[in-house]
Amino acid sequence: MRSDVVRVGIADYKLCSSPKKITTLGLGSCLGVVIYEPSSGICGMAHVMLPDSRRITNNTERKKFVDTCIQDMYDELIKKPVHKERLVAKIAGGARMFSHHSENGFFNIGSQNYLAVCKILAKCKVRIVAEDIGGTCSRTIVFDPETEEMLIRGVNKSEIQEHVI
Repeated sequence: MRSDVVRVGIADYKLCSSPKKITTLGLGSCLGVVIYEPSSGICGMAHVMLPDSRRITNNTERKKFVDTCIQDMYDELIKKPVHKERLVAKIAGGARMFSHHSENGFFNIGSQNYLAVCKILAKCKVRIVAEDIGGTCSRTIVFDPETEEMLIRGVNKSEIQEHVI
């Protein structure tokens, strides 16, 4: 991995400042959530797996869950030289990876993750300015805090598609 790119693992978050970029791989039903202040060059990216930490007893894995990971990342970001009222978000992922099992929402973790992200971002008063959600393909995202662009690489049936939001 290049030294100018910060890599966020599964069930993790990291902060980054330009000129570095930040990336996460393998977003299936997981969500990649970027919170940043436009023009500051400071951002955070989370790779969250599950919507709600309260569903698990004795949970010590805060970064795995939308509610705790996003809150922790937000709390760390607002300690940086940013204006919290200017923070915005871009999100990607939330694919329906198990659609063959059931039409009910139980197996649609991607949709549950998306709703949980919308809820916690609203609580933190962070507006979503772009999203690439759903579908059935895995995604890799790269965010550039300098240009505020998020490159999305989707893999579907061995075909790679790229676009920027």
